[in-house]
Amino acid sequence: MALRFKLVFFSPRNSTSGILDSLFKEFPHELGKIGQYEQCAFITPGMGQFKPGPDANPVVGSSGKLEHIEEDRVELIINDKGEKVEVKKVIHALKIAHPYEEVAYDVYRLEDF
Repeated sequence: MALRFKLVFFSPRNSTSGILDSLFKEFPHELGKIGQYEQCAFITPGMGQFKPGPDANPVVGSSGKLEHIEEDRVELIINDKGEKVEVKKVIHALKIAHPYEEVAYDVYRLEDF
């Protein structure tokens, strides 16, 4: 039985489409598929806040200064066929496609009812 997970990540608004395109291209059958629909995602705009530490190499802002940036919260389904193997691969691909040094993400296991 395949497991399903929800991936939630945050990205700068101007990078969201590129990240999703990259992920959907690499995982066309495992990611964003709900029934007969493909490349499904829910995107919510918001404001991200962070303060880079002294050893950080931020894409936006500078170390020690509080920053605010328009970001998107992105939610999509991972259909995992191999006991979290696909989830690990998706997270790895997300980190490669994402412009941030540290990617903020969460993974939730979904239950069928």
